[in-house]
Amino acid sequence: MSKVVLITGGSSGIGKSIGEFLHAKGFVVYGTSRNPEKVSNSVFPLVALDVRNADSIKTAVNKVIETSGRLDIVINNAGVGITGPLEEIPIEEIKNNFETNFFGPIEVMKAVLPQMRKQKSGLIINITSIAAYMGLPYRSVYSASKGALELITEALRMEVKQFGIEITNVAPGDFATNIASGRYHAPVLKDSAYEKAYGNTLAAMNEHVDAGSNPNEMAEAVFKIIQKDKPKVHYKVGVFMQKFSIVLKRALPDKVYEKILMNYYKL
Repeated sequence: MSKVVLITGGSSGIGKSIGEFLHAKGFVVYGTSRNPEKVSNSVFPLVALDVRNADSIKTAVNKVIETSGRLDIVINNAGVGITGPLEEIPIEEIKNNFETNFFGPIEVMKAVLPQMRKQKSGLIINITSIAAYMGLPYRSVYSASKGALELITEALRMEVKQFGIEITNVAPGDFATNIASGRYHAPVLKDSAYEKAYGNTLAAMNEHVDAGSNPNEMAEAVFKIIQKDKPKVHYKVGVFMQKFSIVLKRALPDKVYEKILMNYYKL
């Protein structure tokens, strides 16, 4: 029997690549989108879901279960970027980022766990970020929301092991997707104390995304994880230096690592 997969944020970027890859491998794939009627090129069905709305999540999950009779794998991929000096980011945008990147995935997990307990099996993969492992300048909120999801996953996977359910994190580095166009950018304000430093850092971040790896690498990584009986707690997917940056953070004194980051971002 083909396993049933639900991928939030499956209409573009990493989510779409994962969905297409798994669909080609014979999985029964459902993606989600806030406006599935606007997407015409998906090779797998899309259901309406807004991770900021708990009722929307429950409706989408119930629809998948009613259609396929089970739910084996859930990939919490929906997320948004956010950049800016923390002092200048409106609190409403900070809350929206956490609603999407943190509280949304929690609501998705709450919605699917009863079915997985009933099946006595299931796998949840939370897509976080290498940025979750460190506080990055002008990406403070993004690092915080993704870092919080990493820690929630660590705790929850211990709570649900007794039910035969596995949960893991996959932290991607920079991939060539449309995340830069969809994220919230605090404007580079004239005469702001952060104008020059933030402007330079923002330009560098956009270059990194444009020159990022092929999202199919994430799809292949997720496929390999699905094949494992006992997935690890954390996986990192990206170029060597991005993954190595996490090793350096653990090995170096805090101020030395901070200096490396400041040099990298020319601060």
